[in-house]
Amino acid sequence: MKRVIVVGGGFAGLNLAKKLTNNKFYEVTVVDSNNYHFFPPLLYQVSTAFIEPSNISYPYRKLFQGRKNIRFYMGSLLKVDPEAKSIETDTGELFYDYLVLAMGTETNFFGNKNIIANALPMKTIDDALKIRNHILLCLEKAVRAKSISEKVKLANIVIAGGGPTGVEMGGMLAEMARNIGKKDYPESTSNVGNIYLIDNSDTLLSPMSTKAQNEAYEVLSKLGVKIQLNTMVKDYVDDEVLLSSGKKITAATMIWATGVIGIEVVGLPTEVIARGRRIIVDEINRVKGSDSIFSIGDQCVQTTDKNYPDGHPQLAQVALQQGNTLANNLINMAEGKPTRGFLYSNKGSMAIISKYRAVVDLPQGFFKGFFAWLVWLFIHILPLVGFGNKLKLAFNWTWSFLTNDPTLRLIIRRRKDE
Repeated sequence: MKRVIVVGGGFAGLNLAKKLTNNKFYEVTVVDSNNYHFFPPLLYQVSTAFIEPSNISYPYRKLFQGRKNIRFYMGSLLKVDPEAKSIETDTGELFYDYLVLAMGTETNFFGNKNIIANALPMKTIDDALKIRNHILLCLEKAVRAKSISEKVKLANIVIAGGGPTGVEMGGMLAEMARNIGKKDYPESTSNVGNIYLIDNSDTLLSPMSTKAQNEAYEVLSKLGVKIQLNTMVKDYVDDEVLLSSGKKITAATMIWATGVIGIEVVGLPTEVIARGRRIIVDEINRVKGSDSIFSIGDQCVQTTDKNYPDGHPQLAQVALQQGNTLANNLINMAEGKPTRGFLYSNKGSMAIISKYRAVVDLPQGFFKGFFAWLVWLFIHILPLVGFGNKLKLAFNWTWSFLTNDPTLRLIIRRRKDE
């Protein structure tokens, strides 16, 4: 059996590994820095204390039970050695016949040291829990604050980025302020804080249709979110957000939801790295100039698809489909059959804006409102790993939406985080 190492257990890597389950040609090792797979599209609901982390995460070792040819190795990739066909991790060295890089992306702060130090990204479960704890701690401090200006600073939240993550985060925080604020914090006699959504483009949800963009702007505005378009966040220091317009917003919380960059892979030649640190691959996701290294998902850029000559969007559906196609091609290679170039099948895109309000863009058309919201819920339950996760999430969602009062607002953090 040939050894396949898959670095990264996200949508792309996990789908590839599952497709190769009990395959007689390959022994698969999934390498990840966490011991669990998680569902990034719902991180913002963890960060707003709407659902539990366990609802969107699942241990790899539990997942791989009964899959005889799949193993899990916990570690972070440090270096690739293409000549020796090995990888070095922080927990040891592994050798491969085929290497698949599926590590995805990380937050891009564009080199701004103050934003790196002070803003809150949202790419991991740890990030989401840190945001949750930070917001709840700020609200507790706001209750005790003596001056109105201090209360305003602690209650203000700035979200940088008007894409799906920023829009969904803004809507959820606005719903919390409306439905939970007065019940949890009766000491506050007035709503002193605001939620600001800042984006450098002239619209929200820029990858989606004009109808979806207009709906997002209208719904968030009615919820009281202060939207500022054609505006860039330039800096964030001493609890002040500096905008490209020259204006400043005093806020103890800034959530950075704009910009990602591919995770660096030491050991690959510089000529295979494209803009955004994405790895250049051919039509079967093989890294340029290599016969044994592949890359799939957000980490790679593929320009051979005639419908996407500049590369595919960094979406979950692309990752899932690339994982599936590469698995089939590896099987074909082992059986001496021809491989098939990857072609992305666009399933559409969607975003939830607030309770009972969502937008859905399909190749066949656009729809919004309550039905779109139901579709969003259904679609986001389907890909979850494990029946128990689907059941728990469905129940927790139903209860939280009906009561407007989820019970997860626990401030749990390590002592040093104080």
